[in-house]
Parts: sequence; structure tokens; C-alpha cells
Amino acid sequence: MLRQLYQSLPLQLLIHHIRKNQILLLLWGVLFAIIFQSFGRVLGIPFLFLDPEYQGRVSFSSFFIIGLALGAFSMAYHITSYILDGPRFSFLGTLSRPFGKFCVNNCLIPILFLITYMVCIVRFQLDYEYITPTRIVLYLAGLLSGYGAILVAFFLYFRFTNKDIFLLFAEKVDHKLRRIRISRVNMAKRLQVAKTKRSSISWYLDLNLRPRQVPPNYRYYDKEAILRVFDQNHLNSVILELILLLLILGIGFFRDYPTLQLPAAASAVLLLTVVLMVAGALSFWLRSWTFTVVIVAFLVLNTTSRYAHFQNPSEAFGLDYGKAPVAYNLQVLDSLSSLQLQQEDKEATLAILTNWRNKFPLNEKPRLVLICTSGGGQRSALWTMRALQTADSLTSGGLMRHATLITGASGGMVGAAYYRELVLRQYQQQPVDPWSAEYLDRISRDNLNPIIFSLLVNDLFIKTGSFEWGGHRYQRDRGHAFEQQLNRNTQGFLDKPLAAYRQPEAEGLIPMMLIAPNITNDGRKLFISPQSMAYMSGSGLDSVVRAESKVKGVDFRRLFAGHGADSLRFISALRMSATFPYITPNQILPSEPALETMDSGIADNFGIEDGVRFLYVFRDWIGEHTAGVVVVCIRDSEKEKEIEVAIAPSLLQKFFTPLNNIYKNWTYLQDIDNDNQLEMSRSWLEVPLHRVDLQYKPRTMFADGETPNQLKEEEIERASLNWRLTTKEKRNILDNIYLPDNQQALQLLQRLLQQKEPVRLLTKSDSETASPESPSTSKLPVHPPTLPAPKVATAAPATRPLVNR
Repeated sequence: MLRQLYQSLPLQLLIHHIRKNQILLLLWGVLFAIIFQSFGRVLGIPFLFLDPEYQGRVSFSSFFIIGLALGAFSMAYHITSYILDGPRFSFLGTLSRPFGKFCVNNCLIPILFLITYMVCIVRFQLDYEYITPTRIVLYLAGLLSGYGAILVAFFLYFRFTNKDIFLLFAEKVDHKLRRIRISRVNMAKRLQVAKTKRSSISWYLDLNLRPRQVPPNYRYYDKEAILRVFDQNHLNSVILELILLLLILGIGFFRDYPTLQLPAAASAVLLLTVVLMVAGALSFWLRSWTFTVVIVAFLVLNTTSRYAHFQNPSEAFGLDYGKAPVAYNLQVLDSLSSLQLQQEDKEATLAILTNWRNKFPLNEKPRLVLICTSGGGQRSALWTMRALQTADSLTSGGLMRHATLITGASGGMVGAAYYRELVLRQYQQQPVDPWSAEYLDRISRDNLNPIIFSLLVNDLFIKTGSFEWGGHRYQRDRGHAFEQQLNRNTQGFLDKPLAAYRQPEAEGLIPMMLIAPNITNDGRKLFISPQSMAYMSGSGLDSVVRAESKVKGVDFRRLFAGHGADSLRFISALRMSATFPYITPNQILPSEPALETMDSGIADNFGIEDGVRFLYVFRDWIGEHTAGVVVVCIRDSEKEKEIEVAIAPSLLQKFFTPLNNIYKNWTYLQDIDNDNQLEMSRSWLEVPLHRVDLQYKPRTMFADGETPNQLKEEEIERASLNWRLTTKEKRNILDNIYLPDNQQALQLLQRLLQQKEPVRLLTKSDSETASPESPSTSKLPVHPPTLPAPKVATAAPATRPLVNR
């Protein structure tokens, strides 16, 4: 029985893949690692497969599309295997429908993956999405329907195009193949293999999954005739692969249509499909020369890609790239940070601070608030919105009245910009409720699908298409896809030029916002604001220090004044601050040499450094006109974490340990530096400085039966770092506002902003009386035209019912 099993075609194909086709197995290994959450978990890659979104929701359609993509990948795997290895099992050429029978016997890995994938989906949906079994069945039905549909389509194609040895068909195909020298060489080699190779196969599975004995007389057929069967099948296979590749590229011309924006997981699978087909084609045509040719091609591509006509830079929308680039050198940096310009900008900002001061009674000194928000993708954007809504509502709008400047990085700045815009629209008498939970839902909506889709159908190959914004045309790329999706999620509220915020900031209606991406050319900061801030790059108007210190940054408005800096699309400015490596492209600016920007979090992920520099420049005015400074730090990470227990590393871990340690400790190093800056600032500030930390901690709270009226904390997994969140991650982020540390921080903030009613800490009774109809968010206080007395948002229910998406 063991010998019969060993001599079966399914097992022999698997063994042959292990021996010869490691690249094909590697691609399957990547997919298995993803669904087991062993690959890319920190970035949330597994969640794209286990909970795919299409048009903003997880549904039958989203899983149907994933099924289509997996079906295409499986068929590409079968086609590539058939082209490479079909002639090694020459008895197939004597059977009817040889390709179909080959696929049936070659499906061990695809079937194993499909079953495992469905099990992982069920477990994930129950653990992370809290949905009903009925809906899970609907999702699985969508997956299987899509997978089955693509298989039926492929098999119908081969059913009516492929012939077998019993039909006279191959003379014409053979004649065409022989006209090409490389085809004749491949034909001769495969013919020699077919003549000399003795098959060890004794049985196979037919199309009805019934075991069949290998025909004993297949060796009497002419080997060349059998090869003609495979050649004709191969021709049809190659045609189908080309059609699939052209279809993927063709979708790129219509990528701005939401209906054609596939789930990110489907885009990733299609990318693996392209890689698989290219690898198979190279292996078929080049044989033993494959590796050498790939290395040479890579070196040639690497060399030629440096030339300008091969470059496709991502541009900052709103700037005029048609004009000659501006010079960027040490002389320009010195001129843009001169003492005269610093003094001019300081005077202009003092006028803004005076307008801010005039909002408060003359007989009392208000406290000045700085809002510093950290980066962290979608989780940081949602946590920042949650923290600002709650803190502002509990202080009856006092937080935004007292705030003068917002600094930070990445997703935190996206959330803060959105909330600031909502407050501005309310001041302008527009029907907007900044404290509504609707905006929590909007800021947490998926922003990853269009990015990955654009990467697949456009950026990896040839960029196509253009669009117009602000009177200029730009190429479409995944940066544009990110901005468009963010624009849709935020109702188009942020789709305005940078200069649109100059007057509201100048009048003190809203706090100033300083966006400070890093310049990769020299490590300096690019200070982007509607107001010129040369003092941020200088030395605080100290001529002695200025002569000794390095210029710390450059004012964006002055450097690119000739290129329409004020017309910069505000969402593009936010994208500069939130450029996640490989996901969103770095933006190239019109200078010589060309400036390239990247995420603000590289230098300071929390915005403390810029906030302290602002305080230093205006320390005298702050000491005279305010009662103190409150630095509100909205963090997407826990400041004080338990020290991890060291585990004996493996060989690979030893190799990567130095780099891993740098990455893990990067935040800690910035925390220590920020603490030092805040501590030293107390020595030169003439008024008290208070710090309020609102932290997202990977914790949840649940009822503890042994201690009535108490909620117990339990550590859970931290939300992933990307632009896509699961339902469980969203709930955890929103419910973090109820943790005792954050409630105490809100109490402190309320006292500092002179609120009379204290913030009440949560109890078990709060959970029991909370409405179960909205388990993810409790309704925040509404902000009517007349400010209400402060209210306290109640806790989310401790025991959550199952709800549909």
C-alpha cells in the first residue's frame, strides 16, 4: 500500500515540486504564513486576508473577489507546473483532457491551503469581528463561489481549446514552434527527456476523482506526437496567462472607480500570480540559465533606473513643477533662517497669540495648550480623534479654545487635522457636530485597499493616467490613491489649499498646525504651515547661538514661494508627514537637488521637540500673558512598559538582533529625549508647565465578579500599524479612553482648564447601564450652538452582544 501511494501521480507531483520547483512552493509558503499570522502581523497584513473590505465593508462580495484572485493564483500554479513538468509524465499526453487530469492530481497544496484558509477565517471572525455564524457562512460561501467560478471558467476554456492525441491537430502548431530556434532547442531537449525518462507512476486520479491505472501501452505512442499534445496545451496556457496579465494591467486605467478597487488581499494575490507566471515562463524558456539571466537583468534594471527618463517621482499636488527648480544649499538655508526673517515671523505669530488671548476675559490669564500627537497609521488617527473629542467635550470646548499649536506625526496629524476642520466648520455656523461618533467611524475607515491596488496595477509596472488639481496636471500613483481615499473618508472637508487655513489661524479661531516631515537629503525638517515660521529653523533670535548651531529646518512657504507653496493641497502636506515606507511613496519637491520627504516620526514621533522650540521662542510673551502651559500628549503607545524577558535567540534572530533592537528602542530613545526637553523647559519658562498624557494602551477592561463596581484591566494585542483596522482593534482603541490612567488624565486636564465639575471615574455600574445598542462607541456629548455643561461619556458594555457588521 505504501508503494502504491508512493507511485501515485499526486504524491509524485508534490515530491517533484519539493525537488525542482522551490519558487512555486515559496509563494504558497508566503500565503500560508500570512493566514497563520506569522508574516506581517505588526503591519496588519493577515487581517487583509482574514477580513477583506470592498467598497468600505466586509461582505459576500469582498470574499467573492478574494476567491476569484485565489482561483486565478491556483490556476496559474497549475498552468506553470504543467508547462514545466507535464512532459515528465508523458502518459498524460495519451489521455483525453490531459490538462484537466493534471490539475486534479496537482491540487494537494491548493486544496490544503483553501481548507486552512477557511478555518482561519472562521476563527478570526469569531475572535476579532464578533459576528454571527450565519454571516461567517455567507463569507465562506462568497469565497468558495469566487474560487469555483474562476475554476469553471478556466476549465471551460481548456475544454474547448485543448486537444488530445486522438485528434489530428498539432501539425500546424508544431510547424510554427519549429520556426523559432529557441523553441526547437526546447523541443529537442524535452523530446530527449520523454524518450529516456522512465515513469514511476502506477495510478492517477481522473476528473471524477476516481483512481485509474496508468495505461500500460502509452510507451508505444510516438513520443514526438505526445509532445505535440503538450505543446498545443502549452500554447493555450500561455495565451491565457497573457490575457490575465493584460487584464490586471488594463484595470489600472480605471483604478479611480471604487467598484474596480479590489480588496488589498486580492491585489496581493494577483501580484503573486504575476510573479508565479513570470517565474514559470523564465524557467521554461531559459532552463539552467534562469538564475544567471535574472541576475543580469536585475543589474541592468538597477543601473538604468537611475536615469531621469526612467524615474516616476511622486509629486506634491498643488505645486508648479513646470518652473525651474529652486536651489537648495547651505547658502539658501542660511538666508531663509536669517535673524531678520525670524524676527518678522515672530512678530506675525505674536499677533496671532494676541488674538488668541483676546478670546478670554481680560481679568484672568488663560492657560496655553499645546497638542502633540504621535504617529502610528490608522490606529493613531482614530485614537487622536477619540482623545480630542472626549477631552474637548468634557471641557465644554475648552481644549480647542485654549490650544494654540498642534504638532506631531503621521496618522496622529491626520486625526487632529480632521477634528480641527470640524471645529472650524462649527465656528462658521455649518451643520457640523465635532463630537459626533460619526467622525470616529469616518476616520477609521479603510484607506489601504486603493493604495495596494494602485501599487499592483500601476506603480510596479508603468504609471498611467493623470489628473488635474489646482490648475496643474500630475501623474496618478498610490500617493494619489491614498489622498483620494482619505478625501472620501473625510467627506472632502480637508480638500483645500494650504493657504485656506491662514486667516482662521491668524484670527485665533483654530490652533495653528505645524506639519514637519523629514528631508531625506540631509535629515532636516521641512516646516509646512500657512504661517511662515523661520524661527523654528533658527536659534531663537540669539545671534551668538546662531553662529554656532546648525540650521534645523527650512520654511516650506518661503523655499517654494515661486512654485505656488500656498496652493499646496493640504492632504498632500498630511501625506508628507505620513509617508509609510513602501506603502505610500516619498514625495519629490521641485528643487535642485530634488528634496525627498518622508515620515515625521523618524525624527520625533510625538511632536514634543517642535512644541518645546515654539515655547522657547515665545517664552517671554507666555510668561507675561498666560497662567501656564499645558502640553497634551496624545500617544498611540504606552510610555511605561514592562521590561521584556530576554529569550535565547535563534541563529537568524542573532543576525537581525542589532537592527531589531534599534527599531524596538527607537520610541524609548525619543521618549527620554522628549522628557529631558520638557524638564529643561521648566528652567526657562516663567509659568508652570503641566503635561497631560492620553495613551493608547493595548489593554481592555472587563467586569471582575470578585470586586463589585470595579473594572479589571487585561493586556491584549496592540492594534496593527497600517491604514486598516479590524472591528476588535477599533473597539479597543475607542474603549481605551475609559482606562483609569486616561480618566485621571482627563480629570487633570479639566482642572487645569478651570472646569468646575470633576471627571467621574468608571465603575462597574457604568458598564451595566450603558446602552448595548452601540457596543463600539458610547454617544459623545453633542455640541449645540450654546455650550452645554460638561458631561462624562459612559463606559462601553462589559459583556458585548454579537452584532452584525
